[in-house]
Amino acid sequence: KAVVSTQSTGEHIMKTKPDFRTAFNLTLSYYAIGDQEKMKKAFHRLLTVPIEGVEDEDRYLQYGDDPHSSLVLEAIKDDELRKIERNKKRLAEKSIVQAAKLIAPVVEGSEALGFDWCVDCVRESQHNELASELEINKAIMFLKQKDFQRAVEALKVFEKKDSKIASTAANNLSFLYFLKGESGEAEKYADQAIESDRYNQCALVNRGNIHFKAGELEKARDYYQESLAIESGCAEALYNLGLTFKTMGNLDNALECFEKLHTILNNCPEVIYQIAALYDMKQDIQQSVDWFMHLITIVPTDPGILSQIGAIYDQDNDRSQAFQYFLESHKYFPSDISTISWLGAFYIDGQFHEKAIQYFERASLIEPQEVKWQLMIASCYRRSGNYQQSLATYKKIHMRFPENVECLKFLVRICTDLGLKELQEYANKLKKAEKAKELRDQRRENSGRRSGRLRGSGGSERSNSGHRAPSGRQASGKRDQEVALRDTHSGRKKPVDATYSDPIGDLPPRPRTAARSRVVDDDDFGDEELGDDLLPE
Repeated sequence: KAVVSTQSTGEHIMKTKPDFRTAFNLTLSYYAIGDQEKMKKAFHRLLTVPIEGVEDEDRYLQYGDDPHSSLVLEAIKDDELRKIERNKKRLAEKSIVQAAKLIAPVVEGSEALGFDWCVDCVRESQHNELASELEINKAIMFLKQKDFQRAVEALKVFEKKDSKIASTAANNLSFLYFLKGESGEAEKYADQAIESDRYNQCALVNRGNIHFKAGELEKARDYYQESLAIESGCAEALYNLGLTFKTMGNLDNALECFEKLHTILNNCPEVIYQIAALYDMKQDIQQSVDWFMHLITIVPTDPGILSQIGAIYDQDNDRSQAFQYFLESHKYFPSDISTISWLGAFYIDGQFHEKAIQYFERASLIEPQEVKWQLMIASCYRRSGNYQQSLATYKKIHMRFPENVECLKFLVRICTDLGLKELQEYANKLKKAEKAKELRDQRRENSGRRSGRLRGSGGSERSNSGHRAPSGRQASGKRDQEVALRDTHSGRKKPVDATYSDPIGDLPPRPRTAARSRVVDDDDFGDEELGDDLLPE
């Protein structure tokens, strides 16, 4: 009922004293009920609404050199009546463009045909200068539908027109080609946009973006600064200029750009992040943390920001605070490998190996082909004293990665410690895996020499990478880390290098509680029984 009442009232006003607001609202009401024919009629009425006084623009032009006429024109050029006329024209243009964008998708069979119908109607009306703007909106519509080819075709219509609309179209074409990675075409249309309108700050920003992507930072900086000279508050130019200074290593100028932009775009997360990151790069930890804390109030569930705050606290050796933020980041993004790795290492440092296993198991699910996570799980079991589970885990790893030398070294070591019969079997496999690795490294080295690509001094060491020097670490009280094996072909005994590098680091040093006992070894209290008077009451 309300819509019907609005339509009847609007029809009455349009017959007696038409205006743009009423015509637009009438079009909107017919759009609400989906009446295509009445939408078209209402749009035609909108185009025929007269604008009082605006059509007589010639009265503001000066004819001759009469000083009196010049003074009159100067007085009325910006008077209150002129401002009213400008506002009426803006309202008319805004109403027509918005109505066309609203009804274009529904008045014809498709959105493109609807825009064509609206453009034809506008071109035949007193507002024909708006037809070009609607063509631009049509191209933007194609962009939203990800139909880049038709968007390019729609924008190329303006290629040879000498106007600000042509500059806008060329700028949009430049940006399209920039997104597609066609730098040559992007540069061509950016230059066309600047030639059509030298004061088009968006075209200057696009030209700077092309140079930035090409690594020509000085040229990019110049274009951004030229854009800011035209409009000092251009957010895109300020942001990109800040990024350019940041890439060039000029942190103070970059910080100045982003802080100025922060006053324009208050509480913009991207700007605040750049300010916080720049303070972090300047080693100003307190300022960086303050800005990141401000950022967290705006985007409290961003896992990247939370983990970055944790990294700052970790760098500042405040691991308890770092743990809180890494844990919070893990809650919002549980599949981030770097966060999982940090939390697992934190629990290992605290000797909570069972908790560390939970995180490394999750990492192994995320990266099932990465053997290091499974090696860490097995090492955690071994550290916690669960040797049987550790052995079972190493066996599973060996089944999945039979050529992994580190896993075989761990199996040899743990079989030695536990005195298991499988020692000989794993030792033979270790010897074969090391030989295979040595051959692969030699082939890689030889192929590198043939191709003339020297790898530096490291290449000469690859042939011996299968037999590394013992690390000197002792495990489970076993000093000898080489297992003597009998070569089945030559009948000679050959030592196999069973040294290994624990993926979670060395064990913490054991407390030397027995150091003092050697001092009192000669005391005569060892065989005597304590009397009741010496026992605790």
